[in-house]
Amino acid sequence: MGLPPGEEGDFMEDSRIVELYWQRDEAAIRETERKYGRYLMKIARGILGAEEDSQECVSDAYLRAWNTIPPQKPEALSAYLAKLARRASIDCFRRRNREKRRASQYALSLSELEECLSGGNTTEEKADVRLLAQAMEAYLKTLSPEARNMFLFRYYYMDSIREVASFFACSEAKVKSSLHRTRLGLKEYLEQEGFVL
Repeated sequence: MGLPPGEEGDFMEDSRIVELYWQRDEAAIRETERKYGRYLMKIARGILGAEEDSQECVSDAYLRAWNTIPPQKPEALSAYLAKLARRASIDCFRRRNREKRRASQYALSLSELEECLSGGNTTEEKADVRLLAQAMEAYLKTLSPEARNMFLFRYYYMDSIREVASFFACSEAKVKSSLHRTRLGLKEYLEQEGFVL
């Protein structure tokens, strides 16, 4: 589902892949694609819905990894690559949908989160993004593992309600109910923390 690949198989260790980046060895990109290509495509497809755009964004993520490692030396390569792929995909989504938002999982999941997060664009609000992320992380730690993972699968990995229900072997109604309760709880928590929503 939305989880990064395991370490099974004959994949190169992440630390060795990072070392190849540091050596400026192009094998780093081949090994990254071999180990994480399907995982990154899943993230991109969840945001964009289109295969060609998703492939372009994954390629962009590889380029961004090449350009940022070094100086970065990520300890969790899968998370680092996921962040790069998400950023590239979101940038692409915004570019292609300036005039008309398409009904992809990204648009749907954002509309669900609107009830508990403001969409402000002032400089002050942008400066508070890091604090907001920390507060959200703190709230998510208070949830059961199932509720937390349902939230992450839906809003981080952009999985559909159906995919989340399938992964947890439960009904779509249960997933919707859990996500609704989590969003309401998040809104209340953020308001208690002083965020204006």
